[in-house]
Amino acid sequence: MSESVKSNVQPQELNIASSPEEAVNAVATDFIEQNCLEEETPQVSTEEVSQDEENVNSRITTRQEVIERLKAIAESDDTLNNKSEVEAMKVVFYRLRTAELEQALKEFVAGGGDPDLFIPQPDELEEEFKTCMGVIKGKRSAWMAAQEAEMNKNLEEKTALLEKLQQLVQKAAEGTPEVAEFKAVQARWKEIKSVPQDKVATLWKQYQLFVEQFYDVLKINHEFREYDFKKNLEIKTRLCESAEALENETDVILAFRQLQQLHSEYREAGPVAPELREEIWNRFKAASTVVNRRHQEHFEAKKEKEQENLDKKTAICEEIEKLDMASFTTYQAWNTATQTVLDLQASWKEIGFAPQKMNLKIFERFRAACDEFFKQKSEFFKESKNVLAKNLERKKELCEQAEKLKDSEDWKATAEKLSKLQKEWKEVGPVAQKYSEALWKRFIGACDAFYEKRNAATSSQRNEEQENLKRKHEVIEKIKAIDSTLPGDEQTRQLAAITQEWNSIGFVPFKEKDKVYKEYKQATNALYEALHVSANERKLANFRTNMNKGGSSLQREREHLIRQYEAMKNEIATYENNIGFLSVSNKKGASLVDVMRQKVEKLKQDAQLVLKKIHLVEEEMEKGK
Repeated sequence: MSESVKSNVQPQELNIASSPEEAVNAVATDFIEQNCLEEETPQVSTEEVSQDEENVNSRITTRQEVIERLKAIAESDDTLNNKSEVEAMKVVFYRLRTAELEQALKEFVAGGGDPDLFIPQPDELEEEFKTCMGVIKGKRSAWMAAQEAEMNKNLEEKTALLEKLQQLVQKAAEGTPEVAEFKAVQARWKEIKSVPQDKVATLWKQYQLFVEQFYDVLKINHEFREYDFKKNLEIKTRLCESAEALENETDVILAFRQLQQLHSEYREAGPVAPELREEIWNRFKAASTVVNRRHQEHFEAKKEKEQENLDKKTAICEEIEKLDMASFTTYQAWNTATQTVLDLQASWKEIGFAPQKMNLKIFERFRAACDEFFKQKSEFFKESKNVLAKNLERKKELCEQAEKLKDSEDWKATAEKLSKLQKEWKEVGPVAQKYSEALWKRFIGACDAFYEKRNAATSSQRNEEQENLKRKHEVIEKIKAIDSTLPGDEQTRQLAAITQEWNSIGFVPFKEKDKVYKEYKQATNALYEALHVSANERKLANFRTNMNKGGSSLQREREHLIRQYEAMKNEIATYENNIGFLSVSNKKGASLVDVMRQKVEKLKQDAQLVLKKIHLVEEEMEKGK
């Protein structure tokens, strides 16, 4: 993967946030994940990069300082040993760039700019940064090529030394040992360092075999042989002790690397007395097994954790993807959904890396889901502005029409016209909040002016409305007078009959209608509370009272309720399935699960209420047959 990174964040790639603060966070997130995820995975441990990153942060505060340090590394002959520092420099460089972007966007927004139109300035330092990184990478590649050539050369020389050792063994077996030449071959063998990794074990086994054969057939200088055995035993004993001490090393990666160095030294050490060879090797092998097992368990635990992180991230993606954005038809619905998405984004940031082969894919899926959500939100808000503007113009026209009619004395025709205007007013839809109250007062003022003149001219109608008002007060008193000692079912039945009487009463004076209805609701709610009737039971009682009795109307009502019930069941199943993917091992995960369980419980209660309504409709349909 190329080491180049994108220096600009295009406007269409920004998350559409509902506030400047969200816009800043969106730009920062875009920049980090575009520039960091596209980098080649460094061949150094995460622990080394993190430690070097802390060191870099402690002494470097600007990107120019990063470039100066990279230039120094590029000009030096020791670029390989600075690899973890270079990777840390890269992280710090883009972190500082992100901070600059965040500050630029804040200043742009503070200056009255639209976050959607923010375009970062070209980054002049990035090309210089890339050049330094290219030089360093080139030096590394050249070093690796040189290392490979050197290892192949060493392989050829060690192969030749093995042939020489074989010849010396043969001469020793024939009684003409050449000890000095044998020692020279051993010395040269130790001087030769790296060979290709896949040849190390084979070369070492052949070398050990020939060395042991040479000593076994050597018939001279027994004291020399015993001294060499003793010396080699001391070396291998020290290596065993060093390997055993690695069991207490808390950094398993470092312990594993140190063990590889000990193995290299063990292979280079000469043989020990035949009777001790198996014992000393078994000791060294046992210590190695402990370190190797810890190393394996470390990566198995890391793999398991990464899979757990992938499952959590997949659940978050599914949670965002299943949002029914077509059903969000109000600002409140979109704002509520936005908070949900922002909470999921916060949970995402708390989760660690997924498996390497899936980490980029799951992030791209998450990013695509978030981008689609904010894109549709932006389109809704843009369209809503146009709709609000059209609604404003239409309501102004309705105000003008009402004002033209307010002085009319054609009571019946004008009342019908005003009634149509009021109906159309309700159908027009909302306007911007800053205009809403003033427009309504203007419109209702014109209507009230007409009705007041009409009421003054039509006292008989006014008397009828007063009579209706009196009857409604009497209904309220009847509700309050229901005998509380009666069984709950009887009280409910009486309330239903009184409710039908209330509904049969005609209009009351316009100025009194809200007040008397409020008194009516207070009386009914007080009775329900005394009977400990739940909110769902109240809704069911109101539904029974107001239910249409016509056959075709009941059939349509039943079909509507069945569709509503099936939709609720599907939504409950979706939530319960998603809960199964979530973990409660951390505080945020537990909080998300609790919220989802509360939603499931509420949906189950609502679904039960709808089911009861279906049964009521079916009972009424049976009566009509």
